[in-house]
Amino acid sequence: MATVSGLPDTRDLVHRYLRYLSDERRYSPATVESYRRDILQFVEFVESDKVKNCCQADALHVRDFAGSRRRQGISARSLQRSLSALRGFYGYLQRERLVGNNPVTDVSAPGAKKKLPELLDVDEINCLLAQAPHGPLEMRDHAMMELMYSSGLRLVELVNLDIEDLDLPQGQVHVLGKGNKPRYLPVGHAAKKSLGKWLDARKAWVVEGENAVFISNRGRRLSARAVQLRMARLARKHGLDKHVHPHMLRHSFASHLLESSGDLRAVQEMLGHADISTTQIYTHLDFQHLAQVYDRTHPRARKNPSRKRSASGEK
Repeated sequence: MATVSGLPDTRDLVHRYLRYLSDERRYSPATVESYRRDILQFVEFVESDKVKNCCQADALHVRDFAGSRRRQGISARSLQRSLSALRGFYGYLQRERLVGNNPVTDVSAPGAKKKLPELLDVDEINCLLAQAPHGPLEMRDHAMMELMYSSGLRLVELVNLDIEDLDLPQGQVHVLGKGNKPRYLPVGHAAKKSLGKWLDARKAWVVEGENAVFISNRGRRLSARAVQLRMARLARKHGLDKHVHPHMLRHSFASHLLESSGDLRAVQEMLGHADISTTQIYTHLDFQHLAQVYDRTHPRARKNPSRKRSASGEK
């Protein structure tokens, strides 16, 4: 166990780690702030146990902390996030040679029940996208939805798109995902056609020097909130009784692609997931769909299967 002598101040270590996440790993300010809260909660916990420096904490401290948080009513999902933040922090301290072992490695939170994402089925997608747009605003909205469903973009990736990121002749789009990781994604025929119409209409609105693909009627880059509102509005107009939001199209893209191809690795790459376990939730959705078909159609799955009489009158 490390001694206090010669060790940097605990809060200085936390500050250095958060700066590393922000400057080198390019984590968002919201994520960095979430990590800061989780790590400092642990620091305060071990300090109350007379541990003067976080480098002295061991797996027992981490387990006690996790147990304390559960007794306070924190959800399993929030505790998983908290332990993930600590695991990353101590991994950083290991690389800096300030601790010998990561005390969080073998500590896990109780399993949180995964909530399956909501999505649109193929008929609902067709209802949303099959109708021809009227006017420039709807052309833009239609192009946004076609592109999100065609290529599985996140909302932030969509609003950050610049003109040079689109290569319609080659049928591809370049996006910067989480951690500024680039991806080149195919753009389907329907999305290319819709984008072509919007780019023609865009010329009448765009302010000089604005490179954003999707702009407001004032000629500037469209905000994420505006995309959410426009998408929900168009869904209502087309008669969908669900609250349609941008991420629903990404979920639908992933689920439909996996159902058709069965290629989990390809779906992971297109979604930009660092860990395939994140992508595996779509296998649960696929199975859920198959289970529903089974329950509706298999004779032995029905609660009250109909019984046919034989020609001899036997039941």
